[in-house]
Amino acid sequence: MTAINGAAAAVTGAASGIGRALALELAARGCDLALADRDETGLQALAAEIGQAQQQRKVTVHPVDVGVPKQIEAFAQAAIAAHPGLNIVINNAGVALMGMFNEVDQAQMEWLVNINFWGVVHGTRAFLPQLSRQREAHIVNLSSIFGIIAPPGQTAYCAAKFAVRGFSESLRHELQMANSPVRLSVVHPGGVSTNIARNSRTGSGMTDNARRAQSIERFDAMAKTTPAAAALRIIEGIEKNQPRILIGGDARFMDLLQRFRPSTYWAVLARRIEKMAAGK
Repeated sequence: MTAINGAAAAVTGAASGIGRALALELAARGCDLALADRDETGLQALAAEIGQAQQQRKVTVHPVDVGVPKQIEAFAQAAIAAHPGLNIVINNAGVALMGMFNEVDQAQMEWLVNINFWGVVHGTRAFLPQLSRQREAHIVNLSSIFGIIAPPGQTAYCAAKFAVRGFSESLRHELQMANSPVRLSVVHPGGVSTNIARNSRTGSGMTDNARRAQSIERFDAMAKTTPAAAALRIIEGIEKNQPRILIGGDARFMDLLQRFRPSTYWAVLARRIEKMAAGK
């Protein structure tokens, strides 16, 4: 994308966290918005805030559960009808699930993968024909640093985020082969100070509340990047057509560590996390 000003973007998971920060920054740069989230109240509040600050922007809100394909299809149809020139899609919506593999039941894993992976796939499929008709267009798919490394206690989340990465990289190569006007970026945030850990579901077999509280505390201690900073980095990646967007010094460090120590990186990271948790 050569310019955000004058574009129109669809953003999922827009009511909070990175999605909300993206909506605010895109609007400030002259982008119209179709905002989707399960939290309709949060969407309405966000739209009102954008309207007060950027009265010339057209903002539509769409209550959507990205785990339901028919809702994604309806969102795409409504967003395109409201914004005929829509040319940016950001598949940002995601959830978390806390617990070791033997503490998480199959239904819980499927719930997470359905949102974090299939939501991205369905969102991409629903909007791709529209994007392909534009002079230039961009898809942004949110993976995670946990789409590059795989810590214990994150089997479902890592499965989905690794899948987003693989899907996105393969599709990007297909679009390049077809000389498509659509560019695609996959995003790997490190620790971003959102409520995703606090709002995470707990595995049905995880009964240790103290361990859950400790995990949240550690996440909060290590999540140094603000949603606003993450949004700025993503928008920079769109403007520069960057295929891979790492967010935060922690993400860049873990990416390099995984490359140099692909089989033993977790031993290094585990020690580092323990020291940070101890305040050393």
